[in-house]
Amino acid sequence: MTIRTGIGYDLHRLAAGRRLFLGGLEIPFPAGLVGHSDGDALVHALIDAVLGALGEGDIGQIFPDRDPRYKNIRSTELLESVMAMVRKKKLRILHADVVVVAEKPKLGPWFPDMKRILGPILGVRDDRLGLKAKTNEGLGLIGRGRAIACWAVVLVGGKKA
Repeated sequence: MTIRTGIGYDLHRLAAGRRLFLGGLEIPFPAGLVGHSDGDALVHALIDAVLGALGEGDIGQIFPDRDPRYKNIRSTELLESVMAMVRKKKLRILHADVVVVAEKPKLGPWFPDMKRILGPILGVRDDRLGLKAKTNEGLGLIGRGRAIACWAVVLVGGKKA
C-alpha cells in the first residue's frame, strides 16, 4: 500500500460585512474571511494538504485567484474537485487533522456540523477527521481578532504509487 502525507496552511484577514465560512459551514459572525473565493481558510488548508500528498502544487496553482470562475466560489466545491484528483490516482484519504487559530468566534460547538459537511467530501468517518481550535493568546493579527489561520495534515493511501 502506498502512503503519502501532505500539510497545508492558510490565513485570511477578517472584514466586516462578509459572511464567515469555515469548514464548509456559514457561521454567524459580524465579519468574514477576505478571499477571492468564500475565503474558507479551513477548507483551503485541507486542499493544500491533499494537493501536497498528491505532489500537485498548491491551491493557487490549481485554482488561480485571477480566474473569474473561482470568484466567490464555495471552497467545498474546490475540495470536491481535488478529491476527484485523489480518486483518479486510485488513492483515498485515510485521516485528516486540522487546527484553526482564531480568537473569536468559539468554534468547538460548530465542529460536529463541519464534520457532517467535510466527512462525505473527504470520504472519511468522523473519527478520521480531527478538528481543533486554538487562540493566539492576543498576539499578532490573529490575537487581535483581525485574521484566522488554519493548519491541516492529511494521510492518503491506496494501492497505486
